[in-house]
Amino acid sequence: MLERLTKLINENLPEKKIENVSPESRLIEDLGMDSIGMMMLSMSIEDEFGVTFDGPVAFKTVQDVLTFLEKNATK
Repeated sequence: MLERLTKLINENLPEKKIENVSPESRLIEDLGMDSIGMMMLSMSIEDEFGVTFDGPVAFKTVQDVLTFLEKNATK
């Protein structure tokens, strides 16, 4: 699941090539996500993993996303 998520992160940060994504990586501070990037990543996650977000996402780290996906992913 981390590999699929890393691919989505890279697709949503085209100006950067992030190679070392770990569960401890912070989305904003370490990976350089901004609010638009977070929105685009959220939409990509919905498509890729078959989940739906009811409101704004509050993910801080890659592990936060992975934990959410482990509980909610349908794909």
